[in-house]
Formats: sequence, C-alpha cells, structure tokens
Amino acid sequence: MKTVNHVEKSCTLAIKAVPNAPRHEVVGWLGEALKVKIHAPPVEGRANEALCEFLADELGLPRRAVTVLRGDTSRLKLVRIAGLTLAEAWARLVRSETALL
Repeated sequence: MKTVNHVEKSCTLAIKAVPNAPRHEVVGWLGEALKVKIHAPPVEGRANEALCEFLADELGLPRRAVTVLRGDTSRLKLVRIAGLTLAEAWARLVRSETALL
C-alpha cells in the first residue's frame, strides 16, 4: 500500500506592522520585512486580525489562509500564507501595490 503525503504549498513573510494608520496599505520593503500599515489599534489582537484580513484580501485568498506564526504582540511578525508560493504571493502584492498608483 502506498502512502500519499500531500504538502500544501505555502510561504512565510516577515511583516513590519504599523497599527493605528489612517488606512490599510502595503508600504513596501523595510530591510527584509514587508511594511504594512493597518488601521486597527494594537488592542486585544485587533491589529493582527485586521492584518490577516487585509493580506488575504490583497492576495485573493480566504481569511483562514493567512495566519500570524510569530509576533502576536510585536510589530515584527512572521505570517504564513497557505495556498501560494512566495513568488505567487510577491506577484500579487506587487500587482495590488501598482493598482494604487
């Protein structure tokens, strides 16, 4: 009998979150992290939830596909994106950034 292991494609992104911003937006790269402004305050996980919702929307994914792996109470976060490779996520984020210009 053959065992099948399905490994879902996913990637992780380092995010520098800036809460209490006037609006949600991807700012660009800050060193090795992607700087993202979030409108929500950093209270009781609201900024983390808003960050995940915003990234999922920008990437065209369901909310459950984006999770914070590390940095729940820090501005520097490691976010897992399920269903996309790093190249696919990058292409979608760049496309959404240029749509704002």
